[in-house]
Amino acid sequence: MTEDGSREIQAVYDEIAGHFSKTRAYPWPEVEAFLSSVSGDVGLDLGCGNGRHTALLATVVERAVGLDLSRGLLDEARVKMREDDWSGALVHGDAAAIPLGTDAVDVAVYVATLHHLPDRETRRESLRELDRVLADGGRALVSAWSTAHDRFDAPADADTGFETTVDWTLPDGETVPRFYYIYTPAEFERDLHESGLTVAHSYVSSGNCYAELR
Repeated sequence: MTEDGSREIQAVYDEIAGHFSKTRAYPWPEVEAFLSSVSGDVGLDLGCGNGRHTALLATVVERAVGLDLSRGLLDEARVKMREDDWSGALVHGDAAAIPLGTDAVDVAVYVATLHHLPDRETRRESLRELDRVLADGGRALVSAWSTAHDRFDAPADADTGFETTVDWTLPDGETVPRFYYIYTPAEFERDLHESGLTVAHSYVSSGNCYAELR
């Protein structure tokens, strides 16, 4: 990711971190279902936000690592860790340059983050990085917003997605625009394959593309 792109994403989520965290109290059912069938030594929550999925990950692995570009969201995750009595390593880092060794991760969750990366090459590089850190036999769940979401009026036969911004409204009425890349399901699966990852199962749920990787 370019330095400018990295700074912009971090600035947006640092600004909204406290309010954003209050709306993200519970893990997604798709993540719960995935994590109910996996285990391992090291787990990675890539784009961990306030740690809601890191906490769940910590129940199925020996050591959970939550990585996020926003220091504000990592601060929120530390508060939740103390309040909810779970443990893990919280790391400030870039999803396109994961600061972990090759084959180091047994279980990974990468949800609601890929679509915020600013260009296709950065998104594909982040998927290649996920492939690099995922151990042989490791499993991962990846998600991104989809053109199938009912808020978008995308052609059903579209081959590629599109860029957009979605405003986050703070309690004082200020709106903060957030970049999204909206994937078509076929394009999402294509980027996964081209990054070296093996897709075991892909589907659309609640307007998101999901893929389980083995």
